[in-house]
Amino acid sequence: MTDISVELVRTLVSEQFPEWGDLPVRPVVRQGWDNRTFRLGEQLAVRLPSAEGYVAGVEKEDRWLPVLAEHLSIPVPVPVATGRPAAGYPFPWSVRRWLPGETVEAATGLDRMRLARDLGAFLTALRNVPAEQGPAGGGHSCGRGCHPGVYGDQVECALDRLKDVVDVAACQAIWASALESAWPFPPAWFHGDVAVGNLLTTDGKLSAVIDFGTCGVGDPACDLVMAWTFFVGDERRAFREAVDLPDDTWRRARGWALWKALVTMAGLSSPDPEGAQSRILVQVIEDPFID
Repeated sequence: MTDISVELVRTLVSEQFPEWGDLPVRPVVRQGWDNRTFRLGEQLAVRLPSAEGYVAGVEKEDRWLPVLAEHLSIPVPVPVATGRPAAGYPFPWSVRRWLPGETVEAATGLDRMRLARDLGAFLTALRNVPAEQGPAGGGHSCGRGCHPGVYGDQVECALDRLKDVVDVAACQAIWASALESAWPFPPAWFHGDVAVGNLLTTDGKLSAVIDFGTCGVGDPACDLVMAWTFFVGDERRAFREAVDLPDDTWRRARGWALWKALVTMAGLSSPDPEGAQSRILVQVIEDPFID
């Protein structure tokens, strides 16, 4: 993984965008895994891929975020400039408008029921953005937007590693149910990483959605995993009602949540030092809320 520091960002900005060279640079408190983000003054942010596998998202976001922003009522991060590799940093990078707010994972006074409804409405609006020329789900989206079956080998490997830790039969039944259907409609826009760190709130309400690096067009089931990773009880049902998608889509969504929990617990994905995915797996197994 590339070492990305304040000094590197300051050098890149000064050399390529001297008009912003005097602005202070500071890292955001909560960093993502795929990219590193830094504040640039008060109105801008610099976003740099952490490894080659995430580079495709730069050009994609530069191309499509302005288009999505025109159709969405909740703000998304619109790029204002794209930087080139330099100063020992090997990848393109971007400058965006800074969107204020606290992430859901850090927010206080959050209205969870309202978030369930607002997020569902946002995903519905995103799904309805014209998608004819959008990028089809694939490698650039880490398989999001494709059928969850693309990760069948990983699920099988994870269950083998975890056979003494998890309820293998229950997991296999959920996975089999997820594989029984496919998205029957024209490809639709999906975000690809709907998670607490990518949702911003202000005054307890959803105020922005960020990190579209794995977005594209295809099956939007991957965007529904918050039903198990965050929402509980009536919140789940409110989220489902706001999204307004059929049962088969939710079974594939449950498969996506199962896959992520298993591969993380088995050490096949990003680290999870606090063990959140094991707790999520309990929710996935115990509460289908769709049957």
